[in-house]
Amino acid sequence: MFIRLAEQHRQFVQDLVMNLQALAIVLERRGYLASCYTCGGQMTSASFMVSLGDNHLIRFLVSDYGITWTEMRDDRELMKLEGAEAISQLQELANLVKYQMEVSGCCAVSAKTD
Repeated sequence: MFIRLAEQHRQFVQDLVMNLQALAIVLERRGYLASCYTCGGQMTSASFMVSLGDNHLIRFLVSDYGITWTEMRDDRELMKLEGAEAISQLQELANLVKYQMEVSGCCAVSAKTD
């Protein structure tokens, strides 16, 4: 059972890394400064960052050790989420991109009003 769960987790992380890479490409094409760096060819971890303008930065980290979403404005941390909450916030960003809405007012503002 544990071997199966470990393999499922590895596959989950790889899928998440591939989606982060795709999101970075889409954001760059829409004019945002975005990047997704991975270590090695196994895609076991990634660092995704996007600048939403006005000193508004989002960093999403994924590895075997965990998943975090950090949102900053003017070098101050607005919000830090981990695990499923971090992935939900990433989905909100992806939905904004998918529906071609303005991303600059994104995430912390809308998350606080829920």
